[in-house]
Amino acid sequence: MTTAPALTGAYLWNPTPRVCVAVYGLAGPQGSKSPAGWGKSRKTGKAIPLMRESSAKVKPWRDKVQAAIQAALLTGEAQHLAGPVRADITFTMPKPTSAPKRRRTYPAVSPDIDKLERSTYDAITSSKAWEDDGRVIESHTRKVYPGEHPDALHQPGAIIRLYTLGDPS
Repeated sequence: MTTAPALTGAYLWNPTPRVCVAVYGLAGPQGSKSPAGWGKSRKTGKAIPLMRESSAKVKPWRDKVQAAIQAALLTGEAQHLAGPVRADITFTMPKPTSAPKRRRTYPAVSPDIDKLERSTYDAITSSKAWEDDGRVIESHTRKVYPGEHPDALHQPGAIIRLYTLGDPS
């Protein structure tokens, strides 16, 4: 039997996020592709399938996230991220009209949380807040309905908080 290595201490994250923005709009999941025809490979010249994003919601969502982060960077409300990053994202999803009004419900339905995260991370990369989403070494992402969580917005959108490691000394 093998044993797990001994736990080391938790990461020491700065308590204040270097990027903290609220983005309003319907979050678009990224990941599923559908064929859009055929093209030629530049390397080999062989025919290859051309793929396009299946969800029409991805581009508008990425544009909104990118604009919000770029605006925060320009005004000094956010700072560029270097080194390891922790991402805390709360997606507020539209509550179905069929959902109960007087009790808490959970958005345990599509879209998948990892696909929402993927489109958001790509938008953050496009905004030049970080070099690449590979910088994220820890993340906490949740889906909530309006008014049913402390971080929930009053309409669909997301709160994005990005943290960097603190000074280890």
